[in-house]
Amino acid sequence: MNHEDLKKLLLEDDKVRKEYDALEPIYEIKRELIKLRIEKGLSQKQLADIIGTKQSAISRLESADTNPSIEFLNKIALALGKKLHITFN
Repeated sequence: MNHEDLKKLLLEDDKVRKEYDALEPIYEIKRELIKLRIEKGLSQKQLADIIGTKQSAISRLESADTNPSIEFLNKIALALGKKLHITFN
């Protein structure tokens, strides 16, 4: 069984689906930040230096189950030449 088959099977469970869906906004932010950082040609270390933090903080943001502050996300957005915009749908 490959990853996609397992994911499909697990998501058939309503409880698992609900938890998965609840995490989507966080993972969407992470994907977007990684994409923007790469488009700017920046390493995690370079981005960290720009915003005055350690590379490990950027690594945790991009890979771990962290809950970054809006202030931290705003610093990153500005360093990447973007504005942080939050909406509720």
